[in-house]
Amino acid sequence: MQMNDSQSIPASREQVWAALNDPDVLMQCIPGCQSLEVTGPNEMTATVVFRVGPVKATFGGKVVLSDLDPPNSYRISGEGSGGVAGFAKGGAMVRLEPQGAVVTLLHYDVDAQIGGKLAQLGARLINSTARKLAGEFFASFAEIVGGTSSAAKSSI
Repeated sequence: MQMNDSQSIPASREQVWAALNDPDVLMQCIPGCQSLEVTGPNEMTATVVFRVGPVKATFGGKVVLSDLDPPNSYRISGEGSGGVAGFAKGGAMVRLEPQGAVVTLLHYDVDAQIGGKLAQLGARLINSTARKLAGEFFASFAEIVGGTSSAAKSSI
């Protein structure tokens, strides 16, 4: 599955960069996130519970940040296992583009693979769920970082 989009965040590029690297902010924004802990430089472990159609699973996994170019971009990669529900692995390139002094355009390009029961649900259901989760993440992120719930969202 591949997905890319942009999100306008009402905050400076430096504020957005700091929030993207803050486990407390990320934990609040990731739908279904039960825990997110820093385990080393640019490494975290996470536990996330979510539902895709009839399948509800708890995923545990590792996240690594690489290709860091503060405060412009980084690559985030991860993999997780949801037991009998299956597995997920993938990554995203995240790039920040200033839009004046107080607005940042966050671009992301995601590439992910899934297996197990989740893979049997069909691409349309998986893609629509992924877009919904991404939308929820960025709505929460814009509200927390920018202090507003009315951040402008670009087309998906």
